[in-house]
Amino acid sequence: MSLIKFLTSKVFFKHLGIALVALGVLCFFILKWLDSTTNHNEFVIVPDLKGKSIETVEIELNDHDLTMQIQDSANYNPNYPKYSVIEQTPRAGSKVKEDRKIYLILNPSGYRKVAVPDVLKRTFRQAKPQLEALEFKIGTISYRDAIGEGVISMSYKGKPLEPGTLLPLTSKIDLVIGNGKL
Repeated sequence: MSLIKFLTSKVFFKHLGIALVALGVLCFFILKWLDSTTNHNEFVIVPDLKGKSIETVEIELNDHDLTMQIQDSANYNPNYPKYSVIEQTPRAGSKVKEDRKIYLILNPSGYRKVAVPDVLKRTFRQAKPQLEALEFKIGTISYRDAIGEGVISMSYKGKPLEPGTLLPLTSKIDLVIGNGKL
């Protein structure tokens, strides 16, 4: 029998039909199995965790069949308590599957420390933006008789401050500036 005659015969079409039916039944059972094992159309709503302590978050996520993954802490945010959640991914209200990891960013215990720049012998106009760029605040400014009009000394909480000293962000630095008189 030639190939063309076989491809047009009843036997070929009968076997092709049986194969297609078997393939359809197999696909149907595979899809039903996937629906049941992947919890198709079953979601958990992600709770809002911002501002909550890590202990509270752990209890709440366990109640919702979710797990947590703590990521590196971000910059300190004074609007949130220490060690509380300041960011979460996925966002609150999102629909996710059971056992999904919720990535959390916690508020550290305080501002990170930054080295104080060397602004000695610089004018106040030069020193102020350099300090503010590092998020330091300018505290009390006092003037002393000196020929130069630059920064003579710096202090923090009444103690002398050397360039390179590590201070928390937003610290107030007091400056003593020369007034240009002798």
